[in-house]
Amino acid sequence: MFTVNRLEEVLIDQKEAFLRRDPGVPREVDLDRYLGSSHIIVVSGIRRCGKSTLLRQFAEKTGDFLYVNLDDERLFGFVLGDFENLVLVFEKLHPGVRVMLIDEVQNVEHWERFVRRVHDEGYKVILTGSNAHLMSAELGTRLTGRYLQIELFPFSFREYLRFKGVEVGNLTTQKKAEILNHFDYYLKNGGFPEFHTIGDEEVLRRTYEDILFRDIVARYGIRDVKMFRQMARYLFSNFTKEASYHSLKNALGIKSAMSVRSYAQYMEEAYLLFEMFNYQHSLKKQYAGTRKFFVVDNGMRNAVSFRFSGDWGRMLENLVFIELKRRGLSVYFWREDGECDFLVEKKGRIMEAIQCSCTIGEKNREREISGLLAAMDRWKIDSGMMITYTHEEELDLPGGRKVRLIPAWKWLTGNMPPSIQP
Repeated sequence: MFTVNRLEEVLIDQKEAFLRRDPGVPREVDLDRYLGSSHIIVVSGIRRCGKSTLLRQFAEKTGDFLYVNLDDERLFGFVLGDFENLVLVFEKLHPGVRVMLIDEVQNVEHWERFVRRVHDEGYKVILTGSNAHLMSAELGTRLTGRYLQIELFPFSFREYLRFKGVEVGNLTTQKKAEILNHFDYYLKNGGFPEFHTIGDEEVLRRTYEDILFRDIVARYGIRDVKMFRQMARYLFSNFTKEASYHSLKNALGIKSAMSVRSYAQYMEEAYLLFEMFNYQHSLKKQYAGTRKFFVVDNGMRNAVSFRFSGDWGRMLENLVFIELKRRGLSVYFWREDGECDFLVEKKGRIMEAIQCSCTIGEKNREREISGLLAAMDRWKIDSGMMITYTHEEELDLPGGRKVRLIPAWKWLTGNMPPSIQP
């Protein structure tokens, strides 16, 4: 049990450090809309993606506030009962303040009981967390209908350009060349804010190791740590490729497909990687079949795994997947009568078909476009999109159908024809 005096000492230090934190560049989040709601605000995402900085940006707009970081080693062992003394300290230091910011809330078991109580008492609560499963399970039981969730990722390309001070306005030839140069760097190095502040890959390796050991191995009591690490590195090295739990079991020599499934699930819950399924009408077939694994950030992937000379196309595909996730879309791949990289589902219907190809030439043009057309025919979609490195073209096809080839940087920044705006 933490004493009032000990908590007071820690909370004063924490708030002083929090106020010294640079608010950073604005993220693509409408802070005013969330603050105008009476709901609890939940910011979830991978470690070091900028959740605490976004919390700092919220604080800029709230006036006075209460703050606690539950990932502080000085609060190791903090339990549900300690929240009572926490509130006493808050009342002593900031009487009457009713805005409460809680960082890394998932570190305290049953935290949702406390959050619900103080919310019912009239507090505006904004909290962050780094584990998708723990957050969703606890939010879904006691806080249903009481919260709004912001799923945060490392910088989008637009946020990265803002961080670099690059305005995407009048696209002169010189400006296009500047943006493309930045895109090359972003495609390879990803969007973790701290990496772009320091410029050292060690930041990415350290974050990766912290997540593996603190958020997964320690939390879930994994015993075969060597095999778990081997699987993580294998998936990062072979990102965007199709696999099944059984094929991974055989490739890695893991004893059971259930262990593979659990390891993959733990990594997804920590936001390290994501699974994408081959679209099927039968959910049973969909889950039993192969899936593709995508990683949260190209920069982290390149810092911790084996690299291959042909990775540019896979990095582009991974980048597009993460951007679609960032936009809150449900996405699948399709391999049946043809192959298409992404199908976008909205309200139970396939509404968009997207293909990715770094280069478009004589060798692959027909194959890439035919796969996209097959998906458009299958799902009765009039307009398809192919995201490329630099190639731009619009194809008018029989029956009024269109295929637009668009450079990735244009798609990511929104500089596209109105019909294919994000």
